[in-house]
Amino acid sequence: MADEDLTCSCCDEDEEEEEQSPKVRMARIGAAAVLLVICIAIEHTMAPAPWIRLLMYLVPYAIAGYDVVGEAIEHIAKGNPFDEDFLMTVATVGALLIGFIPGGEPQFAEAVFVMLFFQVGEVFEDTAEDKSRDSITELMDIRPDTANLERAGEVVTVDPREVAVDDIVVVRPGEKVPMDGVVIEGASSLDTVALTGESVPRTVREGDEVISGCVNQAGTLRVRVTKEFGESTASKILDLVENAGDKKSDSERFITKFARVYTPIVVYSAIALAVIPPLVSGDFAGTFATWLLRALTFLVVSCPCALVVSVPLTFFGGLGGAAKQGVLIKGSNYLEDLATTDTVVFDKTGTLTQGVFKVTAVHDVDCVENGAYSNGRGYAGLESCNEDERRLLHLAAHVERYSTHPIALALRQAYPDEDDDCRVSVATEVAGKGVVAEVEGMRVAVGNARLMEAEGVEVCDCPHVGTVIHVAVDHAYAGHIVISDEVKPDARQAIADMRAAGVRRTVMLTGDRTEVAEAVAADLGVDETHAELLPQDKVAQVERLLGTEGEKQSLAFVGDGINDAPVLARADVGIAMGALGSDAAIEAADVVLMDDKPSKIAVAIATARRTLGIARQNIVIAIAIKVVILVLAALGLAPMWLAVFGDVGVLIICVLNATRALRIA
Repeated sequence: MADEDLTCSCCDEDEEEEEQSPKVRMARIGAAAVLLVICIAIEHTMAPAPWIRLLMYLVPYAIAGYDVVGEAIEHIAKGNPFDEDFLMTVATVGALLIGFIPGGEPQFAEAVFVMLFFQVGEVFEDTAEDKSRDSITELMDIRPDTANLERAGEVVTVDPREVAVDDIVVVRPGEKVPMDGVVIEGASSLDTVALTGESVPRTVREGDEVISGCVNQAGTLRVRVTKEFGESTASKILDLVENAGDKKSDSERFITKFARVYTPIVVYSAIALAVIPPLVSGDFAGTFATWLLRALTFLVVSCPCALVVSVPLTFFGGLGGAAKQGVLIKGSNYLEDLATTDTVVFDKTGTLTQGVFKVTAVHDVDCVENGAYSNGRGYAGLESCNEDERRLLHLAAHVERYSTHPIALALRQAYPDEDDDCRVSVATEVAGKGVVAEVEGMRVAVGNARLMEAEGVEVCDCPHVGTVIHVAVDHAYAGHIVISDEVKPDARQAIADMRAAGVRRTVMLTGDRTEVAEAVAADLGVDETHAELLPQDKVAQVERLLGTEGEKQSLAFVGDGINDAPVLARADVGIAMGALGSDAAIEAADVVLMDDKPSKIAVAIATARRTLGIARQNIVIAIAIKVVILVLAALGLAPMWLAVFGDVGVLIICVLNATRALRIA
């Protein structure tokens, strides 16, 4: 049992067997316990001969432990005997037979008692594993079983695997979105809690993208499918979770290696304990039974299942607990790296900021000449603008009408009234500077300070932080428009939470202008910022920061998972931000945050540290208690019941402690 792979692939086992197994085992334990009590009563009232007592106690022993003995024999036949089944079989069979050795005291009841409590420990172990698997199974429910496909004018229910790209599916209220796609008709709210851990619904309407696994809460949607079922977001997330257990942490690998070395050493030590002291004493026949009992007690205590089971179970629980909160960690090794994170490096755009440019201020020439913008007045919508400000936006939006640049999009969104019969002609884009066009017979230049310089126009500096777009009409300055990328609402709190979680240093890397980067960093409380960087410069900065990290410290880089792939790969832990529906983000990073909130970074780090702390607690508890009882057993001061506690009791304590990792802190 201890060598089982505690991944959610175990969920594929036959469900009926999974449900019946604990019941059957508990029935066996109950029956064996009743028979044990009857045997003890008969022994004390009738005092039968030793061999009759052996036959009596063999009945409850066989009921309680036939599978353990069978596993031990099977492993011996395969040449791999050293596991907990072998240790328990040797110890209990030895206890059953020790009364037939000269000088030996019968241990029939004790042998059955040890096997019974070993099985009780196995039940606790199975229950904890089932609880962990059930947690992951809840996540599995995001993948729908059916899809409502429009076919020949009718809606038919089909397996999602039958749906092709560009097919139309209908999603009714209460149903899961079966495939990634685009809404072509309808509006609704989608429950994304299974994907992101967030309870706030996401509103979608015609033209919006939807992803598989969300639950439609209100209106009926018609969705044009954009990805096959196997490539959908729900499928990719489930594949990620299912494979997470394959990447073991250093602690898990250490425990596995430790058990492989430790168990044979224990067996040989027990043999030595049973044989060497009687030989040295000179009275082998008279003392052998005493030392054999000590050796058998030693074997019971030494079983390493508390470590071998509880540590992987703790990490598995941590992965499940993080997944419940929309944090997908691709393996226990990354969970361990997250727990030692000392430095967090951020990309700016799309990570700490919204990644969507918006007009934040409009300053016409009169405003500039009078210095009125010094009061910090910003853009509050087209309806709040005066006539000159509206004219400035009108000219800039029309000149940028045909550009696909994000800044041009922000200008058009600020002035959406394009159908106003305004004539724009001879538009020329000046690379790296802006656009010059004729609008209603006027020469209008829209761009940066270098374009204004080329137009022979003197610009005025703006105190607002952001990208400043200057406008000149017939070589005369008309004013400027400020476009900024807004900081995410929870970004400031996220930085504070990371410090509270133990992160020593936060760094922001961006290709944006220095003044913009410094303003964002100061607003959020980021310790260090580097601006105007190319992708290769970001890698170089991460390399430099990695060189300052200690041996037991990790560096995490947080980016969008698309443009920052080289840096994500170079960091100790790559965290993809806002990966809901992004294939590239899911593929590129070690940790995937399914929503767009920086605050989840602190959640991931805190979860990892809590999980690692629980694993270490189990290691200390198991080793400390076992060492004490092993010493007592070797000295003959540990009775068999204490040996049972040293094995089963410690296992139960560690398994119960491990289940805490599943809980959301």
